[in-house]
Amino acid sequence: MKTKLLTALATLVEGFLVFWFWLPAINPRYPGFWGFLFLMVALVFVNYAILTYLLDKRTIHFNVKANYAKPVLIVVGVAALAVAGCALSGIPLFRANDYKDLIQKQEGNFSDDIAELKMSQIPVVDKDSAMRLGNRKMGEMIDLVSQFEVADDYTQINYQGRPIRVTPLAYSDLIKWFNNQSAGIPAYITVDMVTQEADLVRLEQGIKYSPSEYLYRNLERYLRFHYPTKIFDDAAFEIDDNGTPYWIAPVINYRIGVWGGRDIGEVVLLNACTGECTLYPVEEVPQWVDQVYNSDMIIEQLDYNGAYQSGYWNSVFGQRGVLRTTEGYNYIASNDDVYLYTGITSVTSDQSNTGFVLVNLRTKETKYYAVPGAQETSAMRSAEGKVQNLKYTSTFPILLNVGDRPTYFMSLKDAAGLVKMYAFVDVERYQVVATGSTIAEAMHQYNELLVQEDPTAVVSEEASGNVTSVQSVVIDGNTSYYFKLSGSDDVYVAAIQVSDSLPFLKEGDQVKLKYSQDDSVRRVQELLEINHTQASQPSTSGSSGTASNAQQQDDPAEASQ
Repeated sequence: MKTKLLTALATLVEGFLVFWFWLPAINPRYPGFWGFLFLMVALVFVNYAILTYLLDKRTIHFNVKANYAKPVLIVVGVAALAVAGCALSGIPLFRANDYKDLIQKQEGNFSDDIAELKMSQIPVVDKDSAMRLGNRKMGEMIDLVSQFEVADDYTQINYQGRPIRVTPLAYSDLIKWFNNQSAGIPAYITVDMVTQEADLVRLEQGIKYSPSEYLYRNLERYLRFHYPTKIFDDAAFEIDDNGTPYWIAPVINYRIGVWGGRDIGEVVLLNACTGECTLYPVEEVPQWVDQVYNSDMIIEQLDYNGAYQSGYWNSVFGQRGVLRTTEGYNYIASNDDVYLYTGITSVTSDQSNTGFVLVNLRTKETKYYAVPGAQETSAMRSAEGKVQNLKYTSTFPILLNVGDRPTYFMSLKDAAGLVKMYAFVDVERYQVVATGSTIAEAMHQYNELLVQEDPTAVVSEEASGNVTSVQSVVIDGNTSYYFKLSGSDDVYVAAIQVSDSLPFLKEGDQVKLKYSQDDSVRRVQELLEINHTQASQPSTSGSSGTASNAQQQDDPAEASQ
């Protein structure tokens, strides 16, 4: 009896230690649970044999007599068949239609669904650049850099209407954790994807629950002990509208068979500072949460949907109508949500897309846009070729609406990973590519190219009036002219490339122009006419002029006297 009690006690202690480090879900639908169960059974036999030898001074021989062999074989066989049945219950060969329906695509209207972004809203920073900016910001914090490092999360979210990437700090090592764990991690870093500004946000109450914790406050361990039966996907770091840090922990729900059709059914929101946990059904997740669905899971489901439209065997033989996602994806911020963007192409096609999809990463609402065009990698090579002498590399494109035309936008980076230029590439005609050292310059050149290809490609309006005020501004070495016209407070901006007459533009001049609405200004596309008034011309005496414009033109020598 003593041996059995000690065996049970030893097994419980060992099982707790295994559970502490392994952290399996106590759920038969979690494949690792069966490995944990097998290990526990093995520990019982091993502990009993060892304790029997130590306490009773005898050796246990696990001999299976002939009359027990048949029942043992039956049990083992039934167990093997059960495991095989669980595995087979969810394979695409038998459940192709169910895999296809894991994600539902709706037909979308590009012009209606994707609003034109203002230039002040176009994100120019990818994750790699955000990491560089965040590490540089951390290097400026002398009081923190010796104790903490920047985690690699850099989750893209919408925060107060702007696209940003956010990541927590982490303990540098075990000693640094021991010295600082009582107060917690004191800050997180945000990187504005538009302005490229990195900011270190200090917290009144430190982050005490994170992956860099070592004991009970370790994120995975804390979630497992609070929800022992839940099967968690990777948690994402986000902040709410007040800047409070949270961990967004999706709960996996296998929708096909026992272990097939991985999807999300619930979400745990864990306050990273207080440890407070709230479990939500996926459809009731708060609006401020941006990334519930893991991007790799979405890509997997999109590939299932494209592969099994006509059944499993068609995906292997013939492959009629079989589609797949392109190699890569990016994110688009719209309507206070984050959308995954990726192209859709045929498995047998060349470097072209049949269309693209946008997937809301909070709700999994998916829309397909049948816009054939170049694959993202082709657009990247096209943009790099435009500046091949500089040897810049392109970021993976994001999809924009420019004049109701699907357009790839990408940043061009130098060898040090710094953003140097920007590029716009037409999705349907990737030979239409424009680059510039500023977004405004690249956009202006792109609009000009679109007009050359198709005069109706860019929506423009005409305006005329007298100039009431004008200022020239140099941004990144490029001169632009800002001015207002009589009877309106609207601001017009014209790049120097629009007209050689712009340096001579003065108050009182009468102009006629074409413009497109962009951000809070009206961007001049073409200066149709400019008439200099008397008040805007220099006089014969060098002060307020009395000589007419016509006199100066008829007799330049007399006008200069």
